Amino acid sequence: MSKKALFIDRDGTIILEPPVDLQVDSLEKLTFVPGAITALASIAKLDFELVLATNQDGLGTDSFPEADFHPAHNKFLQTLAGEGVVFDDQLIDRTFEHENAPTRKPRTGLFGKYLNGDYDLAHSFVIGDRITDIQLAKNLGAKGILLQPKEKGLAMLEQAGLQNSCALITGNWQEIAGFLRAEDRTATITRNTSETRIAVTLDLDGHGTSEITTGLGFFDHMLWQIVHHAGISLSVNVQGDLYVDEHHTIEDTGIALGEAILQALGSKRGIERYGYVLPMDECEALVLLDFGGRTDFQWDVPFNREKIGDVPTEMFSHFFKSFAQAARCNLHIVAKGENEHHKIEGVFKAFARALRMAVRRDAFSYELPSSKGIL
Repeated sequence: MSKKALFIDRDGTIILEPPVDLQVDSLEKLTFVPGAITALASIAKLDFELVLATNQDGLGTDSFPEADFHPAHNKFLQTLAGEGVVFDDQLIDRTFEHENAPTRKPRTGLFGKYLNGDYDLAHSFVIGDRITDIQLAKNLGAKGILLQPKEKGLAMLEQAGLQNSCALITGNWQEIAGFLRAEDRTATITRNTSETRIAVTLDLDGHGTSEITTGLGFFDHMLWQIVHHAGISLSVNVQGDLYVDEHHTIEDTGIALGEAILQALGSKRGIERYGYVLPMDECEALVLLDFGGRTDFQWDVPFNREKIGDVPTEMFSHFFKSFAQAARCNLHIVAKGENEHHKIEGVFKAFARALRMAVRRDAFSYELPSSKGIL
């Protein structure tokens, strides 16, 4: 798997930049940007290598002696290390801006090891307070995060023509941490067998459009309940052997949907993990759901009709069982009531609400929801 990196500027981004000489050349000038330490401590737990990338004008010359730089810089590193933030690499350019050195940001002369194909730069970021940091992101093939108030940052990007190279503009370090922790929770599953051809596209955070076509009108209606009540976007396209019967279409859709949710959940960090329950008219539907990685399925939903719409009632339990096995979750479903349509619709709605609760994620709580430390 390719590695990802966060290339983080120092002066003006992690520590305040002195307004006159722009040099942090004494301990008295070392002041951290508000929120930076707390945010970096949470970011350090993510799957990124942390790379400090900074221009230090004339470092090592009479105008900025090494002896003035290192005490403050070492204190900077020690303070962050005390909060669990340790840089995997430090790229420090010592040239002056007028020299136009190939090593000076936004040029990439110091970034050779990150350009050899070992790093997933498309999913890496440059974090900084200057437009040169966003230009560096573009030069690296990464995305930029601009630490500026929104309005000012937009103006800076528009003037430089770098809007497409910036993924986030914010003056708040906590927003940066939340953005980086919010993993892309999407999945695309293609399942082709001699009996069905299925394509499922899912976004647990509800971005994008939804479209459902299985060839079974009532089954489509039930799957739409998941879209509406779980707050997800879901596209399901099924070509099944309905000339035989409904079994393979419904079973394989359950498998593909379960695989998609399992993939979209990713590390499962920060999710609620559990979910349950709702009434529908005269019916009651109880759904207990746990994305804990183990599979158990229980079904107690009696029906008095052989079919609802064009779907055999026996296939509903098979759909949810197939889903539970593919999603590696515990799924217990109980329902009772007089109207068969209401009963199974209540089940799908309760399942959707349980799903909504279980996959809900707190971007600022990146712990696994398990006392074992693994799911």
